[in-house]
Amino acid sequence: MIEGDALEIDTTALGSAPRRIVANLPYNIATPLLFAWLAKLKDFESLTLMFQKEVAERITAQPNTKAYGRLAVMTQWLGEAKRLFDIPARAFTPPPKVTSSVVRITPRATPEPADAKTMERVVATAFNQRRKMLRQALKPLGDAEAILAKAGIDPTRRAETLSVAEFAALARAVQ
Repeated sequence: MIEGDALEIDTTALGSAPRRIVANLPYNIATPLLFAWLAKLKDFESLTLMFQKEVAERITAQPNTKAYGRLAVMTQWLGEAKRLFDIPARAFTPPPKVTSSVVRITPRATPEPADAKTMERVVATAFNQRRKMLRQALKPLGDAEAILAKAGIDPTRRAETLSVAEFAALARAVQ
């Protein structure tokens, strides 16, 4: 057992490979923890994590669904995410007000090529105005029409329609 701030601990220093993280996450810091671990995902065999069901649905969401967004794209860019099962509130004492879900994330052997910081910026910008067409939503990145043309993406599409590979193409076009 290690006492400390989970957001500050270098999990790769806790043991030698193969490493796995299995955790019931504090829901208020689950997303920051996930993003920190995703940055080092190649150092792990898998992450098996418990989230609020709604967060798990967002992590595993597919394009063209309401739940698809930044969490899905960033997680699925680097790993394969699978929702394993739900855990009802009654399984806990005291019972929370939400259902929980367990998700397993395994690293992709070869993620789509893209710079991590650029990918994060592109995805965040695209979903910041998810109801707008990409030609408008991506303006903060520069000449949105030119970026979209370079990536081969129709400027009238919306962020929730793009695949992870298309987001990676956008990130490469921004560089």
